[in-house]
Amino acid sequence: MKNIKNILFLFLLTYGIVAQAQDANGVFRAAGSPENPKVSVSWNRYYTHDGITDICKKIAAAHPQLAKLGSIGKSTQGREMWVLTITDFSKGKPENKPAFYLDGNIHSNEIQGSEMALYTAWYLTETFKDIAYIKELLADRVFYIVPTINPDARDNYMKAPNTPHSPRSGMVPVDNDRDNKTNEDGFDDLDNDGHITMMIRKSPTGRFKRDPNHPGRLMMVKSDEMGEYEMLGNEGLDNDGDGRVNEDGEGFYDPNRDWGWKWQPNTIQGGAYKYPFSIIENRNVRDFVMAHPNIAGAQSFHNNGGMILRGPGAEEDASTYNAEDSRIYDAIGKKGELLIPGYRYMIVYRDLYSVFGGELDWFYGGRGIYTFTNELFTSYMYFNRGGRGEDGPPDEHYEFNQNLLFGDALVPWKEFNHPQYGKIEIGGFKKNFTRADPGFLLESDAHRNMSFCLYHAYHMPKLSVEEISEKNLGNGLVEVTAVIKNERMMPTHASQDLKYKIERPDYISIEGASVVAGMAVTNRDLNITEEQKNNPAVLEIANIPGLGSVTVRWVIKTAKGYTIKVDSQKGGVVSKQK
Repeated sequence: MKNIKNILFLFLLTYGIVAQAQDANGVFRAAGSPENPKVSVSWNRYYTHDGITDICKKIAAAHPQLAKLGSIGKSTQGREMWVLTITDFSKGKPENKPAFYLDGNIHSNEIQGSEMALYTAWYLTETFKDIAYIKELLADRVFYIVPTINPDARDNYMKAPNTPHSPRSGMVPVDNDRDNKTNEDGFDDLDNDGHITMMIRKSPTGRFKRDPNHPGRLMMVKSDEMGEYEMLGNEGLDNDGDGRVNEDGEGFYDPNRDWGWKWQPNTIQGGAYKYPFSIIENRNVRDFVMAHPNIAGAQSFHNNGGMILRGPGAEEDASTYNAEDSRIYDAIGKKGELLIPGYRYMIVYRDLYSVFGGELDWFYGGRGIYTFTNELFTSYMYFNRGGRGEDGPPDEHYEFNQNLLFGDALVPWKEFNHPQYGKIEIGGFKKNFTRADPGFLLESDAHRNMSFCLYHAYHMPKLSVEEISEKNLGNGLVEVTAVIKNERMMPTHASQDLKYKIERPDYISIEGASVVAGMAVTNRDLNITEEQKNNPAVLEIANIPGLGSVTVRWVIKTAKGYTIKVDSQKGGVVSKQK
């Protein structure tokens, strides 16, 4: 019987069903990393929806005092859109703390956003006991982490034949080439390897030849040279004989053109769907954000290019971001360039192109939330030089693949008898390369991008009742003055919030006292005040500025004890007794 139990344990251990931390005696901690994590995750690979589900459940089970798992709704195909709420639950209710929202993978081929989000949740929970900064952060902040907001097409990208660039949208079934298979089944994978690569054919008038240094690479010949090959495009078939190959695209829309801020129809903004929030996954995000007014900062992860992006998405929207908020964006964005080498801080419309109906702009324009989008991974990371085509060699993908991935990212050219093109060759980069981080760089990129998010979250409002002073007015009356301090860069209301009155004012109240009058102090030295005659015990303050303070005052009847309480949607709830 004992032998049977031992055999069973070894079987479970071999196949990964028994999850255990390593023996502490066999581990030496590296700086900045958990010594012996309760949840063991390999950050050099990517995870399907099942894998994401497993990791989320394990984090919540291993750290119940720090993590709770929920869902913001189901996807089109019925997959749960998981959300991890990460905070120190012993230090107050999540809804009473400033919140940071984080999601990834809105474009399904931009897969590593999910791993960046998951890594953030894992790191916060696993390092909480060892790193004081993390402990302090989770005491008065809460993180809402949604690893993927396009789970259906993410799984399609991983499990069906695709290129590095497909699909981007969700899974609207189409069968444009009339082969009785929709785009959900992937493209025509001629060699059945799961990757849609390229097709070439020998031709006396071709404009390409093989690179002698990198046989997998085709290079265009000079204008006075004759080539060997012609490029036929992506691997596939012309099933319906209309002269087009692999017509079953990814659907009809771009989920990052669907958001309800400056939305434009498809005739103006290519990729827009039926109407704002016509995509169920985006509606799930919208509903969650609307139900959590404590969200003060947000981050979405895309790929690629090594960019830290902020709005406005379109030049027509440039006036939305005023100078005060732009200074905050600039300070955080420039810090990001330091934290993530090779990345550049950029403004979408100015440095790229105009986008209408983007998630980034809805979060700020529609909800007054300071929001960034990071385009993950840059070729700078190959050899720590150049990046995004700047000063890098034209063959750097091939150099990197050959010398650091040992050829694993490339499908070697092989002959194939094509029903339309005849004798061809199929080959090229696999779908898991060029856009997605190679495995050994993934954890580093995740950690650096996480650090950017934590810096952003750190500078959400942090309020305290800095001072309470009293002045005896006689006749049983006391003047109480309180100074409310904001220790961080962000105000409790962005200028967009103030402009459109998106969230309610901040409430500063005195409890346990009989209030005769209440007022905001606009100049304490000159004793200039603005009285609030309606409900004077609860003062409505429009904004508490970043790295600043507000002063309030009450006249009360003599009381033995009272409490000053600050209740701010994006600044949290704090109080102090007197």
